[in-house]
Amino acid sequence: MLYAGIRPLLFAIPPETIHGWTRAALVPLQRLLEHRTASAPPPDRVLSQTLWGLHFPNPLGLAAGFDKNGELPHVWPALGFGFAELGTVTAQAQPGNPPPRLFRLTEHQALINRLGFNNRGAAAVARDLRTRLGHHRPPVPLGINIGKSRAASLEAAIDDYRASFAALVAYADYVAINVSSPNTPGLRDLQAEAQLAQLLEALQADNQRLAAGEGRAVRPLLVKVAPDLDDDALRAIVSVALGTGCAGLIATNTTIDRSMLPPHHPLAREAGGLSGVPLRARATAVIRRAYALSGGQLPVIGVGGIFSAADAYEKIRAGASLVQLYTGFVYEGPGLPRRLCRDVRALLARDGYATVAAAVGTAA
Repeated sequence: MLYAGIRPLLFAIPPETIHGWTRAALVPLQRLLEHRTASAPPPDRVLSQTLWGLHFPNPLGLAAGFDKNGELPHVWPALGFGFAELGTVTAQAQPGNPPPRLFRLTEHQALINRLGFNNRGAAAVARDLRTRLGHHRPPVPLGINIGKSRAASLEAAIDDYRASFAALVAYADYVAINVSSPNTPGLRDLQAEAQLAQLLEALQADNQRLAAGEGRAVRPLLVKVAPDLDDDALRAIVSVALGTGCAGLIATNTTIDRSMLPPHHPLAREAGGLSGVPLRARATAVIRRAYALSGGQLPVIGVGGIFSAADAYEKIRAGASLVQLYTGFVYEGPGLPRRLCRDVRALLARDGYATVAAAVGTAA
């Protein structure tokens, strides 16, 4: 309620400015928490599940893009998230696209962003995570999302991803391979079957080699896909992911389609990825199809337009084992994760599901 009251004031300020202020305001909390041994969230037999050998206390995660440089890993579980995905991080530090590059479509509860993977680079992020995670890790899984540096050609893309992976994998509980952002020229070409197979095979080889050398388990690799794929392209991605031993899919990234906006909307012609409520139905359809194509063998993290427990529950029943928030978190505020956990639990009880895992894919 408090956030709803102050949101009009916040939304009178440019969105990237507010994002920067929010991050700065949370840094003292991060510094406090990283020096205290955090207790794990209380056991919740309804919402918790184990995937890829990782324990998720609830299925609600922070999507990549909010904490691009991994500055606040201890803050997200304190706000009620069951996991968090940091990044996107690239091998080379880069400023991203020139501003303005983030736009609110308030009447549609949506954002358009063309930030362009602005981040400090894999080596710097790894160095900082070493410090932030040095005393203890957060009590929830941390994913790290990696993408292609803008300066790297498509021919050099595999080596570019490999450099990021090598720098960051030790700090990740899982690694998300972002081949679907619309804001790096040519990136989505890496979703093509042959290119994706080569990329994932190279990363899996590094995954095995680095794990053996460091005496630890290999990390689960997940592929983040676009919502703008046709059925044949999605089928090919699922086949490649299964064939290369990937752990799962993240569905979906933002969309370049503007058909869900009024044609004369003043921001409809802005370049970038559209997220939020307009993306909700399409993202859910991709989740449902990916789940079906893999026969439920590839766990899916569902993202796109989640503002309420009903939105999250719809994606879970479509086939998402976990879900992520970004735009909904911007519009609904820091109380959203805990509220969704409470309300998803109520929906599961209403429909007779003893656990969230029991509901996964029941409407697929």
